[in-house]
Amino acid sequence: MNLKSFNDYLDTLYVQPGKKVSLKRDFLTDYDHKMMTKEEGEKLLQLGIENLSKMQDKLYAHNRNSLLIILQAMDAAGKDSAIKHVMSGLNPQGVQVYSFKTPSKDELDHDYLWRHYKVLPARGEIGIFNRSHYENVLVTRVHPEYILNENLPGIENVESITEDFWLKRFKQINRFEKNLVQNGTVVLKIFLHVSKKEQKKRFLERIDDPTKNWKFAAADVGERDRWTDYMAAYEEMLGATSKEYAPWYVLPADDKWFTRVCMAAVIFREFDKIDPTYPQVSDQQRKELLLLREKLMAEKEL
Repeated sequence: MNLKSFNDYLDTLYVQPGKKVSLKRDFLTDYDHKMMTKEEGEKLLQLGIENLSKMQDKLYAHNRNSLLIILQAMDAAGKDSAIKHVMSGLNPQGVQVYSFKTPSKDELDHDYLWRHYKVLPARGEIGIFNRSHYENVLVTRVHPEYILNENLPGIENVESITEDFWLKRFKQINRFEKNLVQNGTVVLKIFLHVSKKEQKKRFLERIDDPTKNWKFAAADVGERDRWTDYMAAYEEMLGATSKEYAPWYVLPADDKWFTRVCMAAVIFREFDKIDPTYPQVSDQQRKELLLLREKLMAEKEL
């Protein structure tokens, strides 16, 4: 296993800020030269999980920063399983996973960022958004009629939703995330890039396996019919919102084990930038601790 080659490869998954994105040209859904076998990948993933656990412990003790991981993908790209495997070593008391569904009436009566803002991770904690505020420039971009449910001033019909509307929404999201970063939240965004061919395979598995039937909905096939529209929406969104302070990574998602290895690695890479440390005690506190140690050691066993 060539770790240097793997680290260099991770650089290619980063969406350069300000660069026009072509998913077909710039990012693969499957990487054939993985620099490792599946068995080596599983060992590397376990090491990554252990490193994330240590970093989480420091994050909690440091209590200055929080980590927000945003996951976006087409249906059946493996978001749920990636969360399950990569985050398996973390302390559940310090991690919250939120899966955002169709907004409720109450949520629609507020701005589209409101329901996300109120569940952001506190200092010392990790938050994972399984889908996120980006649905408001993805699903709504493909189905602009959904915007009408927000009752926005000046938007009376679909024709009112111009290109300028989406550009303003990108700027709103960038401001939102920059504010989070400036107040101590590390924002990391991951797009699981699955191919249409692999999605079809996984849809068929969900239909053929009775234990997976619950995962499948007829609407999934309808959205699949809009694949080209979704890819165009993702490309524009990635190009407009990948920032140095809140980067996007596009991970190949056709091979789940390799996706998980990459995901653990990029999380640790961004996490490590803040380098949280355990709080240091003063000399006086250290003396008090040593006195308490002596007292404990002097206790007689019952």
